[in-house]
Amino acid sequence: MSTEDRPPAPRSLAEALRGRDDVSLGALLRSRPDLITPVPTDLTQLATRAGTRASVVRALERLDRFTLQTAEALAVAADPATYDELLGLMAGDDADPAVAQALPNALGVLREQALVWGGDDRLRLVRTARELLAPSPQHPSPTGVGPTVQEATAGMSPGRIQEIVTAAGLPSTHDSVSAVTSLTELFTDRRRMAALLAEAPADSLDVLERLVWGPPYGQVTADPAPRLRWLLDRGLLLPTAPGTVVLPREVALHLRRGLAHRTPEPVPPAVEAAAVHRPQVVDSTAAGQAYTALATVEELLKDWDEGGPTVLRAGGLSVRDLKRTAVALDVPEPVAAFWVELAYAAGLIAPDGEADERYAATPAYDEWLELPAAERWSRLVTAWLPATRTPGLVGGRDAKDRTLSALGPGLDRSAAPEVRHRVLALLAGLPEGAAPAAESVLARLRWERPLRGAQREDDLRSRLAEWALSEAELLGVTGRGALSAHGRALLGAPAAPAKSPEAESSGPGDKLPVHHRPTHVPTLSPAEQPVASAAAARLLTPLLPEPLDHVLLQADLTAVAPGPLRRPLADMLGVLADVESKGGATVYRFTPGSVRRALDAGQSASDLHAFLAAHSRTPVPQPLTYLIDDVARRHGHLRVGAASAYVRCDDDAVLNEILADKRAAGLGLRRLAPTVLAAQTDPAGLLEGLRAMGFAPAAESAEGDVLITRAHAHRTPPRTAPEPVPDGPPVPDDTLLAAALRAIRAGDLASTTPRKPGTAPEVNGELPRTGSAETLATVQAAVLTGEALWIGYVNAEGAASQRVIAPIRVEGGFVTAYDHTADEVRTYPLHRITGVAELADDAG
Repeated sequence: MSTEDRPPAPRSLAEALRGRDDVSLGALLRSRPDLITPVPTDLTQLATRAGTRASVVRALERLDRFTLQTAEALAVAADPATYDELLGLMAGDDADPAVAQALPNALGVLREQALVWGGDDRLRLVRTARELLAPSPQHPSPTGVGPTVQEATAGMSPGRIQEIVTAAGLPSTHDSVSAVTSLTELFTDRRRMAALLAEAPADSLDVLERLVWGPPYGQVTADPAPRLRWLLDRGLLLPTAPGTVVLPREVALHLRRGLAHRTPEPVPPAVEAAAVHRPQVVDSTAAGQAYTALATVEELLKDWDEGGPTVLRAGGLSVRDLKRTAVALDVPEPVAAFWVELAYAAGLIAPDGEADERYAATPAYDEWLELPAAERWSRLVTAWLPATRTPGLVGGRDAKDRTLSALGPGLDRSAAPEVRHRVLALLAGLPEGAAPAAESVLARLRWERPLRGAQREDDLRSRLAEWALSEAELLGVTGRGALSAHGRALLGAPAAPAKSPEAESSGPGDKLPVHHRPTHVPTLSPAEQPVASAAAARLLTPLLPEPLDHVLLQADLTAVAPGPLRRPLADMLGVLADVESKGGATVYRFTPGSVRRALDAGQSASDLHAFLAAHSRTPVPQPLTYLIDDVARRHGHLRVGAASAYVRCDDDAVLNEILADKRAAGLGLRRLAPTVLAAQTDPAGLLEGLRAMGFAPAAESAEGDVLITRAHAHRTPPRTAPEPVPDGPPVPDDTLLAAALRAIRAGDLASTTPRKPGTAPEVNGELPRTGSAETLATVQAAVLTGEALWIGYVNAEGAASQRVIAPIRVEGGFVTAYDHTADEVRTYPLHRITGVAELADDAG
């Protein structure tokens, strides 16, 4: 293309955006969704918003390391810079081929995100990004370079500048500007600089070596040492403040052989497989963990079934209640916090909202219990994937030095879902059955989102990634560190890549030098996630153990459940016996207290005998039969009712025994009749006291009937699960994006269409103003000539806008016209048109 045919170079970011097509603008708005919140009126406003500090900082934080390094190199290059200059800063004198290959893509990303504009001959970093990334004493650049010679000598006296030029072997000049230019040319000429440095003392070169990669500032005394004096005389070090010197940028780049960064990183670090297992082992291990996850959540909710811990005044669980929960679940406290938060995220527990507020199960928990096991697991992991609440923070401190508690405020971290998905995506890209080295996953994440400034002190993303790996293992999404088949389906990930030859020859758990570039796994939309979750549940179903309808009764008053039990059997056995140990097989122990608990719940001895005979694969042991009969024989022999409380028994010898027992002294008993004792304590306390003495009393109603005590399940009113805290504005969908692009193009057309001289305001963006008679006459003339007009319009809500219309007819105080900005025919009330202006003849 000849110079005459080439389109003119854009003079601003707005002009550069105006030259983009809708696909390119759509890519910008997807990568930076904050730019359309709200939708800009035109491309000039879009460019202005893209250059605001908050938006630029957000965009820079989402660049990978090499793209950020490219932006940092542009910040220390001339403004504007050419592509060859940028390539020299990134690849150095040795022209690293990997950098040369990756640079166009990195520059394309910066252009797409409107951080860089202009052609390859005039690359410009947006001003705000340059201010953020350019080096200064207060904010050193990650490149480690200092100011240019021109910047460092800005406050220096002309005489001193001439002394430096002369000492460097350059001819003196008549002014400081030409002297600084001459010195700059010397420092950027590799041949002449090499000759100058060849004359330098060895200890002077050592000083330069210590400053070359930054920080470029150093301290000197009022009487510098000879090695420093040699450098200061020739401008290789320049004073910036009393006692402070700096290495000029041009000198540093020469010593670095042109590199802006010590180590450019054009290629992301590979995710290494620490071990490879057979896929069947991974899936079965993950399924076992999934079953354990379901059992743990059920046990937690069962423990809180009658009302859980109280809610702290500031919200959340107390440290004591978390410890109690951890003991009940037999897990460490951080793991207990995870299960509590998971149940909360899934909407299974919530505060009950009563005056003495407590945590309790929600009605959704009862619905969840009725689902098949795989679907229950699917509900849990579907709640876990997008959750922003971060259990790993429990026990830490917030910005006000307050302790962060489980279920309390301050645990939301908006980056958690994105990090969680990215970690699982990295696992999905490894060969099937491969478990990654955790450090290689963290290194990859740090490359994709490098830390800047204060972020280095609190590497939250790395901690989120570590928690994601451990939580995925707890939930059974992974098994032995490798992503399972149902975990892959949950993500909607493509099939796993084939194993490498090394992996095929290795046994389970072998260390492998496997390097793999993970494939892209897109984040599923809310509409797609249920389909993926259902597919994961289908894959998990055959891997979960089938619930059993039997137990094995032992002669030592125990029952062994060799696997998960069906719900009616498990519920009944949980009342009749106490859990002694858990694992692959659950051991229940029968005690007098547990049998009495079943009798209190309304069961009779014959019911219990029939239940055990029906569900035991072994004969019912005689000691267990005797235990049930013995407890049943004494159960209800004593009756406790309300007087304050009383005890009645047909056998007065039993009452005599109670009165003679020293342990009954605190109950305040006295005989009212041969078969009745009165007590000063309440019925509940009397029942507890008599049971502690070894009796088996039964409570009775005012009518004398035995009261059957059943566990009271406490439920909250219907509650919705907590909403995740978004990480900034959501990415616009196709419908919103198309509407936004249409509105921006329309507003831009209205604001940039040429007007006839003298008919439009000179101030850009100001609405045209004409009288009502002139407006009507101009619109009527346009109907006859078919010309387009530029109008100002104020809608019913008072919002003003500019529009380009082609009037079709005028009647009844309304003008019907084809609106070029909206691309449709519309009708406008004439009284809402602020004014009209004719367009220039070449406005097409």
